Amino acid sequence: MTIKEIFDTMDYGPAPESASEALQWLGDRGGIAGHYIGGKWGPLRDDFPSNNPATGEKLAGVTKGTAEEIETAVAAARKAQPAWAKSGHKRARILYAIARLMQKHARLLAVMETLDNGKPIRESRDIDVPLAIRHFYHHAGFAQLMRTELPDREPLGVCGQIIPWNFPLLMLAWKIAPALAMGNTVVLKPAEYTSLTAMIFAEICTEAGVPPGVVNIVTGDGETGAALVNAKVDKIAFTGSTEVGRKIREATAGSGKALSLELGGKSPYIVFDDADMDSAVEGLVDAIWFNQGQVCCAGSRLLVQEGIADRFYAKLKSRMDRLRIGDPLDKCIDVGAIVHPVQLDQITKMVNANAEGETYQTKAPEGCFYPPTLITGLAPASTLMQEEIFGPVLAATTFRTPAEAVEIANNTRYGLAASVWSENINLALDVAPKLAAGIVWVNGTNMMDAAAGFGGVRESGFGREGGWEGLAGYTKPKGTPKPIRKIDAFTTEDGQPADPLDRTAKLYIGGKQARPDGGYSTPVYSPKGKLLGHASKANRKDIRNAVEACNAAKSWSRTTGHLRAQILYYIAENLSARAEEFSGRINNMTGKKTGEDEVETAIRTLFTYAAWADKYDGQAHGVPIRGVAMAMKEPVGTIGILCDDAQPLAGLVNTVAPAIAMGNRIVVVASEPFPLAATDFYQVLETSDLPAGVVNILTGNHAELATTLAAHMDVDAVWSFSSSDVSADIERASAGNLKRSWVNNATALDATAHDYLAASTEVKNIWIPYGE
Repeated sequence: MTIKEIFDTMDYGPAPESASEALQWLGDRGGIAGHYIGGKWGPLRDDFPSNNPATGEKLAGVTKGTAEEIETAVAAARKAQPAWAKSGHKRARILYAIARLMQKHARLLAVMETLDNGKPIRESRDIDVPLAIRHFYHHAGFAQLMRTELPDREPLGVCGQIIPWNFPLLMLAWKIAPALAMGNTVVLKPAEYTSLTAMIFAEICTEAGVPPGVVNIVTGDGETGAALVNAKVDKIAFTGSTEVGRKIREATAGSGKALSLELGGKSPYIVFDDADMDSAVEGLVDAIWFNQGQVCCAGSRLLVQEGIADRFYAKLKSRMDRLRIGDPLDKCIDVGAIVHPVQLDQITKMVNANAEGETYQTKAPEGCFYPPTLITGLAPASTLMQEEIFGPVLAATTFRTPAEAVEIANNTRYGLAASVWSENINLALDVAPKLAAGIVWVNGTNMMDAAAGFGGVRESGFGREGGWEGLAGYTKPKGTPKPIRKIDAFTTEDGQPADPLDRTAKLYIGGKQARPDGGYSTPVYSPKGKLLGHASKANRKDIRNAVEACNAAKSWSRTTGHLRAQILYYIAENLSARAEEFSGRINNMTGKKTGEDEVETAIRTLFTYAAWADKYDGQAHGVPIRGVAMAMKEPVGTIGILCDDAQPLAGLVNTVAPAIAMGNRIVVVASEPFPLAATDFYQVLETSDLPAGVVNILTGNHAELATTLAAHMDVDAVWSFSSSDVSADIERASAGNLKRSWVNNATALDATAHDYLAASTEVKNIWIPYGE
C-alpha cells in the first residue's frame, strides 16, 4: 500500500474533548441556569430542562423568568445607567477586562457551548469564542473614543436584548459589547434551549468589576421574551426568526422604543463558470454545513452557471460524502447535532414535503442529527428556494448569464447575505453591489468581524451590529425632544373664492401634475379667512400610482453623486429665482412673517445636500484577514415621507433633499394645513432636470395616508415629521415587509444632516480577500 493509498483510505480516529470540567461547573451551581440581576444570582427554579442535543441527556434546569422578574431587572439596569454612562475610559477598562477573562475561560466557554448547542467543538473553540472575545476588545476602543468621535450622541438608556440559540455566546457579545461601550445598561434574555454560556458570562462580569445592574440576564422562554419586549426599556435588540421579528415590530409600535431586528435569510451562493471550483466547493461546505446549517446567513441557495453545473455538483457530492457527522465533542467532527428535536422535525417535514428536483443525502447517526442534503434542479420559485429551512439542506438551481444570476438571487423576500465566486474581479465587483443583501462575500463566506457591520434588508430586518455603523443603534442625539401639538388648518365662514378662476392644485406623480383619484379637494384659508385655493385630497390609489412611478425611476439610484449634486444645485437656483413668490405664499398661509427665512433655509438645505451627494463616503474596515471589507452606502430605495406641518417649504426640502441626494425615490405628503408651498415647489422640480418619478408630491390628510403608505410592500422606509400622532400606525403597518421607519412620536426631532443621510442609506459590507 502506497502512502497516497493510506491517506485516501484511512479514517480519522476519535479526538474527544472532555466535558468533565464544564459538567462540574454546572454541578457546583446546583445544575440550574437562573437570573443574574443587579450583580447577584436570583432564585433558581427547575422550570424546564436544557438538554444536550447530541445525547438527549439533561444538562441543567432553566428558570423561567416572570414579568415581575423582568421588571426587577429593568429597574436594576435603570438605576445603574447614569453612573455607567459618565466615563468612557472606565467602560473601556471594564470591557477590556471582560475580554481578557473570556480568553482565560475560553476552554470552558467552548465546551459549554458545544454541550448546550450541539455544534462541533472545533467551531466553538476556533470561531465562536474568539470572535465573541474580539467584540469586547473592539468595543472597548469605541468606549474610549465615544467622547471625542461621537460628541453629539448619548446612550439610549436601558436596552432589552433577545438572542437566538444558534450562536448563544457570539450573539450575546454582538448585543452586549456595543450597548455597554456607548453607556447603556442591558437586560438580556438568552434562548430557552441555550442559556448556559450566558451564566458563565455573568460570572465573568462579576470578576471583571462590572457595576451591579449594568448587565442583567434573565432566562426563560418566549413568554419571558414577550415580557421584556413590553417592559419599560429604551430599545429592543432582537435576533431570531422573521415571524417573531414582525410580532415585536407590532408590539413596540408607538412606544418610542428603538428597535433593531436581525432576522432570517435565504442567502444566494453564486458560482460563475470561471470560479476556482475546488475553493468554491470548500467554501460551500462552510456556507451551508457550518453549525449544521442553523445560520441566518447560510448560503442555502446555490446558483451555479449552467455550463459547469454537472461538474460542480459531482465535486460537491464527493465532498459531502467525506463530511464527518457525530459527537460534537469529537474534534474530528464536521457536522454536529441539531439543537432540538423540534427543529429536527421542522427540517425533516420541509424536505419530505418537497417533490421537485433530485435529492442527494449522506448518512447521519441516530438521534438529533440530520444528514447533509443537496437538492438540485429546483425552480427559483420552489418552496425550498424561497423558505428558510434553517438546517443542513442546500437548494440548488442554475443560471446562464450574470444578469440572470442577479435576478434569481434577488428573487426572495429576504436580504441578509450573499456569496459571489469568480476569478474575474471585474465581474464579481459588478455583481456584488446589485445584490439585495446587507453583506456580500467575494470568493469567501461567513467572514465576520467586530469592525464590520452585519445586518440585512427587506425581511431580514434592519439595523447593523458591529463597526461604526452598528453604534448608531445604541445612541441618540443629545438633548430632550420637545412635544409638538397638532397644527390645524385655518377655516372661515366666508366661502367666496379669492379668484374667479379655479385654483385647485393637483398632485405631482411620475413627473406630471395629476388629478386625485377620488376627485376631492380641500380648501386652504389664510388666518384671516381668505380662501387661498384648494389642495387635492390624495387617497390610497394615488399612493399606489406614486409608488409605481418610483419603481419606474429606479435608474436614479444608479446615477452618480456628481449628477445628483448638479440637479440639487439647479433646484436651489430655480427656487432662488422665485424666492419672493414662495415667501409670500408661506406668509399668506401661516400668517407669520417667516417666509423669507424659510425660503433661505430651504435653499441652504439644497446646497448642503448637493454638497454631500458625492461626499457621503463609505469606509474600508480594518478586518483581520488578507483583504478588505468595504462598507458601501447605498440608497434605501423608495421612501415615504410625511412632512413637518409647521414649515410648509423647509419641512418638505429638509426631507426631499437628503433622500434624493443619496439616490432614493420618494413619495412625500406635504404639510397638511399648509400644502400650497409644496404644490408650488413641484413647478420648480419640473424645470430642474429631475427625472420623472424621483419625487412624487401628494397632499391630503396625514392620518388617512400614513397607514396606507407604511403598509405598501414596495415602500422600503417611512419617515414622519407630522404634527399628527401617526407614529404608532406607521410602525405597526410597517411590520408587513419590515421596512425601516423614522418617526417623531409626537416630539420635535432635532435631526442633523448626518441623521438624514444615515436614514437615507443602507450600509452594505463587501468582503474582498486577496492573495493566492
